[in-house]
Amino acid sequence: MSKEIVIKAERSYGVRIGASYAESVIDFADKRERVAVVYSESMKESIPKFSAHQTEFFYFGIPDGEAAKSSHTLTMVWNWLGAAGFTRSDGIVAIGGGAITDFAGFAAASWLRGIDWLAIPTTVAGMVDAAIGGKTGINSDYGKNLIGAFHSPTGVVIDFNWLSSLSDRDFAAGLAEVVKCGFIRDRKILDLVLQNSLSDIRASSSITHELIERAVAVKAEVVSGDFKESFDREILNYGHTFGHAIELHSKYSLRHGECVSIGMAFIAYLAEELNLLSPENVQLHIEVLKKLNLPITYAAGDFPELLAAMRRDKKSRGNNMRFVVITDIGKTQRLENPSEAALLAAYERVRQ
Repeated sequence: MSKEIVIKAERSYGVRIGASYAESVIDFADKRERVAVVYSESMKESIPKFSAHQTEFFYFGIPDGEAAKSSHTLTMVWNWLGAAGFTRSDGIVAIGGGAITDFAGFAAASWLRGIDWLAIPTTVAGMVDAAIGGKTGINSDYGKNLIGAFHSPTGVVIDFNWLSSLSDRDFAAGLAEVVKCGFIRDRKILDLVLQNSLSDIRASSSITHELIERAVAVKAEVVSGDFKESFDREILNYGHTFGHAIELHSKYSLRHGECVSIGMAFIAYLAEELNLLSPENVQLHIEVLKKLNLPITYAAGDFPELLAAMRRDKKSRGNNMRFVVITDIGKTQRLENPSEAALLAAYERVRQ
């Protein structure tokens, strides 16, 4: 039986947990003349041919992962939509991981100043984070998600059947976003991870579903209270400032969740350096992340390059660098302009 969590943003929409994605696509297509299905090329064999009364479906395969989120790919999709005659009453369906929903959502936001879209995340990270909240975008040569718009989907469909196709690495990387929700809002998430190995979680549908549902609930609560990202919503970027810098520096060779994992270790060390977080809670970060076989170090870094990337982070304001830190589990605060000495000290611990 499916469950729906409602998000209230510029419009209200439901995150349907445990629903059938195929049935949801047909419902979305009802009374639309054209629907574009945007998916990752690597999933080509998994995308069915949909059929709905009076609806013509168009299938747009785009590059895998972060390579999809480029201005070149966006121009290509704009041209496809134009050639197919898409109007404001038509829609886009995004099927794939977070990069695909980020990209397709922005294509929907920018075509005719905004058309409807449906998000069907196929990864853990997509289910608990990227597809929810209405933040859409593509990457720039200067950083991740620097070009984008707030444009909520008409719905998000979490069909757990997609999870069986994920590798352990991708599954664990997605759980980094779940763990983030644990640190900023829901201690029970951390307890569940500490009590179970990665293989235990994968083998138990009930544990997997509970972790995902709890993370969705955290994001829904935060987004509903702060759609356009003042500080309340910024807490969802816990671990992301340094994480995004690593993604850019590594040329996206690491999974997003792996970078967020390292970013959470970094921000915990930084908070400890500034006497904001206890050593016990720093150790909790390390234990939880290690339990999921997630990385907590980045030896290939170059501090000046990573620092420059953090300064370009979308949370920055003018010359002010901003971070989200926790002072205890579930207690967040904004940290502005920490000293370079403190940043370097935290970085050196991540390099170990």
